Amino acid sequence: MNEDNSQTRIDFGNDNDKKTVKRSFLSNFIMGLQFYSRLSFGAKKYETPNLSRIAPALAFVSIIIAIFPAILLFAGVTIGLPTLFSAGLAIIAWVLITGAMAEDAIADSADGLFGGHSVEQRLKIFKDSTLGTYGVSALVIFIAMRIFAYAGIATSSPLMAACLFIGVSVLARSSALWLVIKLPPARSDGVSASIGQLSKPAFYIGMAFAIVVSFSLIIPFVEVTYFIAAIAVILVINYAWSLLCKSKVNGQTGDLIGGLQALTELGILCVFLVAT
Repeated sequence: MNEDNSQTRIDFGNDNDKKTVKRSFLSNFIMGLQFYSRLSFGAKKYETPNLSRIAPALAFVSIIIAIFPAILLFAGVTIGLPTLFSAGLAIIAWVLITGAMAEDAIADSADGLFGGHSVEQRLKIFKDSTLGTYGVSALVIFIAMRIFAYAGIATSSPLMAACLFIGVSVLARSSALWLVIKLPPARSDGVSASIGQLSKPAFYIGMAFAIVVSFSLIIPFVEVTYFIAAIAVILVINYAWSLLCKSKVNGQTGDLIGGLQALTELGILCVFLVAT
């Protein structure tokens, strides 16, 4: 654990300690934005990502990442643009802000997991930037399903679609980090290995924040039972994905974490589409 991590220990003995905790959370928040998005922070120094620092702040990072695409979706439908077109604009904005992180991950995950016949072949495919048939298919399906899902929800309520856009993003991104706890890195030279192991307390704190934030955004529009069902779907997808990753590559990679985020988002959206 590095020096910055040591600052996250909370001691409210004096005002200086309080300021240290606040500065630490802010630096972790900025670290998360720098890692998960292409948002610029001017001269702010880029720090090597550390998941144990990022996880507790990730719900708030996800809000910042998703808020502009959500506003774009709401505004587009409100001024009379077709819902499909508005949802497409929101996804374009999302891709630009995130650098297509989840989209790249789901495509690479599909190629890597299903394009090889051995662990070594699959891991080699993960390192190859060329997309295969599985990857292209997964990418197209993921983007199309998100556009149709948010367009369908926006038809009933543009505000609901915008709030779900943020809430679903919060839940999917935070819950996907569970894979880091469940499985070891599949490669010693991959992104997942380089950003450090995630501590269980950091993950559970971040997940608690994610549930509270998403609940406050989503519950005005759906019944509590649907929100509970969404959490159950997250657990099922996480469990199934971890089994698949273990059987195919004996671990996890950065792409597999991002692929889990993408699949989780689609699973949650299915639940809320039923609710509408």
